[in-house]
This record gives sequence, C-alpha cells and structure tokens, in this order.
Amino acid sequence: MADRKAARGGVAALALTAVLVGCGSGAGSDGHRSDPDPATTITTTNTIGATTMRGERYCEVLLVSPHDGTISADVYNSYPLNTCPAPLWEALDPTALAAEHGAAVALLNGPRFWLMDGVEKVGEVDELPKATFGGIEMYRQASVEVGDVAAASTPYIPHAVDRRTVFTFDAGSEVYELVAADGTVYVMQTWSQQKDPSLVEAELAALAPRLDLPAGWSYRARTLDETLRVDSTTTAAQVLQDDLGNSYSQVTPAI
Repeated sequence: MADRKAARGGVAALALTAVLVGCGSGAGSDGHRSDPDPATTITTTNTIGATTMRGERYCEVLLVSPHDGTISADVYNSYPLNTCPAPLWEALDPTALAAEHGAAVALLNGPRFWLMDGVEKVGEVDELPKATFGGIEMYRQASVEVGDVAAASTPYIPHAVDRRTVFTFDAGSEVYELVAADGTVYVMQTWSQQKDPSLVEAELAALAPRLDLPAGWSYRARTLDETLRVDSTTTAAQVLQDDLGNSYSQVTPAI
C-alpha cells in the first residue's frame, strides 16, 4: 500500500507529471515535432457523448524507464476512450503495471478534468498505439525524455511540451488564469484531484488563497468575451503547475 501511494502522489510522481501532464490528448505520438499538415487537423469536442470536453474526467499512466543514458516516459491517456472509471483506477497497482509493461516504474496521474471546450489536433487519434491498464483502455499520447527532475517538481516553472494542438475556450466560458510578474498569462487547462481529492470545479474561481504564488504573481477568474485559442501547432506549448497540481498553458499571444 505504501508503494502504491508513493507512485500515485509521491515526490517522484509529481516531479515527472509536472513536465508530462501538459501532453494530455494533444501530444504527438512519438513526442517529437513534425511540420503540421492542415489536411490532417481534426477537432475533438464530443468524443464521449458530451457537447463539450470541459469537465470530462481522464487519467494517465506513465511508464518510465532508462533510455540511452537518460530517463524516458511513455505517457498513456484515457481520453477520449473513456472517463477513467473510479473503481478500476483505484484498483491499479503501479508495481504490477510496471512489471506487466516492462517499465522500471509506473506512475499514476489523476484523476484530472479538462477545462477547455475543444481541442484541434494535428494527426489522427485512431493511429495512436493503445494499451489497457487494469481494464482502462488508453492511447499512448507521447514518449518524452525527462530532464531535471528537481526543476520539474517546482510549481510555477514552465516547461516546453510538444503537442501540436489548439486548445479552445469558448466565448462565455469562465477561465482561471495565472498572471506572472512580467505580465505573461497562463490559462488553466486541467484541474486535478491528485493532491486534493475533494477539489471540484465550482471552487476554482476562489482558489487564490490556497496557492503559494511567486512574488508578483496573481490568480484570477474571468468570463471570456470571445473565444480563446491557445495555439501550439508550430511552437512548443509552455506548461506549468500550481501547488495543487492544476495545469496551465501560456496564452499565445500573452494578454
């Protein structure tokens, strides 16, 4: 039980997922960039029966192993195949998963919930490799080299994520943003129950008192007057996490 808890929410897991959580359903299948082809761009907004992906639950399994003198992780994501059923997710044993899939370590990231309304993705989702973890089917969304683990474990430090997507937040939606001391804006893309299992979306607007923000930073909630598009189709997304493990993308361009 202690090993399972550590792999779900321990320092190692949080350090790695701080870098990798930004991959989500938008990462390339091999973790590397290729020139985007507009002809293959697809839109994901209603893949599990909802009119928007906002609020949909997902989870990830990270299979971590040494590779060519560094550490790499295959990132598997349950979206859009299912909503990561809680009984199956809670029953997962990271040690058994690592052995089953030939990894040094398996880390569990989730549950998490989307906050964007839609994703435009370069490439076909159905072409991604699949695997099943304790009955939960997932796509392999990325294979990523892990850099400085100490830096990755620090909140409010942005990391480059190659995902080739546009995250769309519809006009009229409420968004939650971090504003850095230099004015750079980061919009929350997913919220997490990994550190606080009781956190719900309705609490996000008043989250500021719970965050240990860097000097000069602020947190705000606002309602969009027009659609917000976070476009990382031609450049790496800049992704960071707050103290509670909620994940943000830098708004491009900054506002």
